[in-house]
This record gives sequence, C-alpha cells and structure tokens, in this order.
Amino acid sequence: MLALLFGMVSRPSDEELVRRFKEGDRDAYSELVRRYQNRVFSMCLRWMGSRSIAEEVAQDVFLALFKALPRFRGDARLSTWVYRVTVNHCKNRDLYRRRRAHGRHESIDGSRDDDDAPVRQYADDGPGTESLTNQSEASALLQEALSALDEDQRQIIVLRDVEDLSYEEIATILELPKGTVKSRLHRARHELARRLGRRISIADVV
Repeated sequence: MLALLFGMVSRPSDEELVRRFKEGDRDAYSELVRRYQNRVFSMCLRWMGSRSIAEEVAQDVFLALFKALPRFRGDARLSTWVYRVTVNHCKNRDLYRRRRAHGRHESIDGSRDDDDAPVRQYADDGPGTESLTNQSEASALLQEALSALDEDQRQIIVLRDVEDLSYEEIATILELPKGTVKSRLHRARHELARRLGRRISIADVV
C-alpha cells in the first residue's frame, strides 16, 4: 500500500514530461519550467551580471525551449539540452551588449550610457551584520571578475564552478573534447584568481 502511495506522488521524469508535452499536455511544459527555472536564471545572472537582463534572457530561453521541444529527440539528457540553449542565448545577448557598448566608456561614478550593461554593485550601507556586508562586497567583486573574463573562460567557470556540471556534461553542451574542457577550466580559474588577487577569500562568497 505504501509503495503504491509513494508511486502516486513521485515526480514524473523529464522524459515523461517531454512525451506528455509532445502529446499536447501544456501542463507538462509548466512543470519543466518550474523544474529548471532556478538553474537557468542562476546561470543567466552569473553570465550577464544584471538581474533584469538575466530575467529577460531566461524568458527568451524558455520561449525558445517551448518552440523547439517538439523537435527534441532525446539524443542527450534534457538538462544538457536546456543548458546548451541557455549558453547560446547568453552568448548572443553578451555579443549584442558588447556591440552596443563599442566606443563607449563608463564614467568614474559608475553611470553608463548602455542600459543593457551590468549594474555595478556597491556595498549596502544599510542595516546588516559585518559578515553579510563582507559577503555582499565579495560577491560583487566575484561578479565583476567574472564579467571581465573572456566569453570562453566565463562560460567554463559558470558551468563547472557555479552550476557544478560534470566535465562530460560540459563537453556535450559546448561540443568540445573533455580534455579541452579541462585545459580551458584550468586557464580560466588561473585568470579569475589573478583578477581577484588577495581581495577576497573563498569563504566570503560561499
């Protein structure tokens, strides 16, 4: 009896939700959105460095997934496919932003002409403990350092160290050999550490 009850409340697999969606069940897609929305938004936020832009990109990702899902053949895990779509949208939006920002500069007070540019974060002078303030400052420094990396370095760091994907998953998403993923990650971590220097410790951001 208990086994039957547990079976009734168990979550459907991704494959089951995809099958139901292809058969016309739009509630199945809503469940997929709920299942992946936090991971997609987290990745967009780390990539874009701006909450508002990350929200826009995440919306674009799920719109693209809705349109493309009927053609999903299941050659890779759904999660891998979702990440691949997210990576492509982040890269495209980043390229668009860089083209718009070409020839512009940021004033010393941090204001920008480009509305799509990441918002510079400063420590909050409001109420809060010193540790929370330090964590906020460290997170801002980390995001600034991530934004300064080139695209290949940033995407490797985000996929491996933020999203905690395996080397195999990253290799599939980026369509790269596993060895290339490892070598790029090593160089990206070295460059991130160089940019951060001794300004923060890892304990400040975890």
